[in-house]
Amino acid sequence: MIGRAKTSVTRLVARLGRHAILFHARSLESLADLPEPIVHDHFETFVGRQDHALGVGAAVGAQSWFVYDVDPAPHRGSGRRPDRAPDLARDPRAPYVASIRRTFERLVSCLPGPAPVVGIVDGRLDYLAAVRTPALRSIVQLRIFPNPKRGPKRAPRSAEAIARDRAMFPVDQLHQLLRHTCADHKRERLAFGRRLESILGRAHLMAVWKNFIKARSDRAPDRSTPAMRLGLAQTPWRWERLLSRRLFPGRVRVSEPVLKLHRKRWTPQLPELGLRHAA
Repeated sequence: MIGRAKTSVTRLVARLGRHAILFHARSLESLADLPEPIVHDHFETFVGRQDHALGVGAAVGAQSWFVYDVDPAPHRGSGRRPDRAPDLARDPRAPYVASIRRTFERLVSCLPGPAPVVGIVDGRLDYLAAVRTPALRSIVQLRIFPNPKRGPKRAPRSAEAIARDRAMFPVDQLHQLLRHTCADHKRERLAFGRRLESILGRAHLMAVWKNFIKARSDRAPDRSTPAMRLGLAQTPWRWERLLSRRLFPGRVRVSEPVLKLHRKRWTPQLPELGLRHAA
């Protein structure tokens, strides 16, 4: 009986994630343009165990705090440093470069004309490599705020650190929500997400909740949501409204990577889950 209940809950969670993926894609169809700069960064987590790392790229509006895109970047777990010597000719299929490129290509598709996409990013060199394609080079403009070196403990923050935190706050806030609401994303944890598609489904569910249901700020008296700031909603939504209509991938304009996430085909050769990490 307990096993059947767990199976039912797992299927329900998977279905909610797939619905959130399609709902998020449909909400982007209603955008006439990009009225604000986009803050982008990757959230680091693991799939199954620590040597199977996953970067979850998030693109968030600088003023509205609307989550525009969520994209995976699976990579090897350890030994990678984003501040090494620049290699702008690196493989365009590299995980972070490919993830950043997919995100900006989806953002560019929301533009009605040749207006530029302004991206606010940190000092990761993969951004420079990702926008070197002719399709993005003339449209994407990067505002780079490198991560400053940490000073002594309890030392006051430098001016560079303050500027970086202010510029990257919209995406940092989303990362904090992911970190503190999902057990498999906490710093000190024994739980891990079992499948990339499931982790991205929960991230999309978090995104649509933050866009349409949650107030933009819990401290400000204005209770408007990010979707209200963009004119996609007039009042805060409830879960009943967000889940009231079933969505089908054939009736929503989705890109091929998003369709792979929805159909759980991103990792078709995924081996059976082992219990060696629990020993």
